[in-house]
Amino acid sequence: MAGSTRKAAAMPDFEALISGRKVEMSRALAAIEARPEDADVQALLAKAWENPRAAVAGLTGPPGVGKSTLTSALVAYWRAKGETVGVVAVDPSSRRTGGALLGDRTRILTDPADQGVFIRSMAARDRLGGLADLTFPALVAMRAVYDRVLVETVGIGQSETDIADMADTVIFCVQPGSGDSLQFMKAGIMEVPDIAVVTKADMGAAASRAVADVKGALGLSMAGDTAWDIRVLSVSSSRGQGIEDLAEAIDVHGEYLRHENRLHTARRRQAVMWLRNVIHDRYGRDGLQRVAAALTISADESPFQKVEILAEKILASRA
Repeated sequence: MAGSTRKAAAMPDFEALISGRKVEMSRALAAIEARPEDADVQALLAKAWENPRAAVAGLTGPPGVGKSTLTSALVAYWRAKGETVGVVAVDPSSRRTGGALLGDRTRILTDPADQGVFIRSMAARDRLGGLADLTFPALVAMRAVYDRVLVETVGIGQSETDIADMADTVIFCVQPGSGDSLQFMKAGIMEVPDIAVVTKADMGAAASRAVADVKGALGLSMAGDTAWDIRVLSVSSSRGQGIEDLAEAIDVHGEYLRHENRLHTARRRQAVMWLRNVIHDRYGRDGLQRVAAALTISADESPFQKVEILAEKILASRA
């Protein structure tokens, strides 16, 4: 009894969470990571799922492209406008502890005393794509609290496409003179971004060539949402160049999503993909096949409670 009392006390309720205090978000995310299957965690996530406040922007691209510097610049821009920001920085996992290896919080420059910005590093763990299954619940919790939410990926391999299953607006970063623009031309990458950003615009001609290459690749592609024209921008985060244009492009894409129920449809798709990943990770291909017909989310369902319903079905079918 005493153990269960301490467990309950460690979890904030929804009203405490949306107060915006860092300590409440820290407690919630710690519980989500430590015991995602607990009823109190699922209840909090269900409430957050029903009450989204922010859209989620995802930054992806190869390591070294400047994602953390760009994240810092966007956070500073939004905070200067009085908007609150939550950030999930997904890092490679430590082989020894399983925790986040790089600790993006040390590379994203913010004021630790600022209650209007919250940054959490999360380990990629054993996901090839670099986005742990715990990232999605964390983003759902954050988007119920903050005006803006950002997720920054490891930027290795599959994470460059997995981000579309978690973020509403996907921003793919390209570094001038690095061959990134050639990688962008791969079909799997061109299907993903809503905005393409050439970083380090202060490199001059190299940056201009990268912008032209990306625009050329998009012109040859028939993939993606044909109703949305992918924006191609250049920024210099260290100089603050192009940050306002990028923030505006994120807002324009957000407005686009709010028309014709696109955002609701996208989030239902994100939830279904998260369900598939969790069921596959827990019960393998066999478990996934047993509940394939039930991998849907209705308007009044939370994916966090639905996953436990599906788990019970799998266990019952194996009994």
